[in-house]
Amino acid sequence: MAKTTNVFARVEPEVKEQAERVLADLGISMSVAINLYLRQIVIQRGIPFEVKLPVAKPLALSARSDEELDAEIQRTKQNES
Repeated sequence: MAKTTNVFARVEPEVKEQAERVLADLGISMSVAINLYLRQIVIQRGIPFEVKLPVAKPLALSARSDEELDAEIQRTKQNES
């Protein structure tokens, strides 16, 4: 067995539980998932997905009308194209 080391991270309990459920469905442990993530950082020499700041601080969904939400979805789709 390969030599291993421990990694300690503080995460929100709800996020951890949700991630564990997804990983269980995939049939992999949290340790395997973290190992995969760290290996991808090494292979790609950076974070393996885009990290960027949001354009604007979003309002609470309940504070927006259906029309405002639809317009925001359309703006997002146009910005992604």
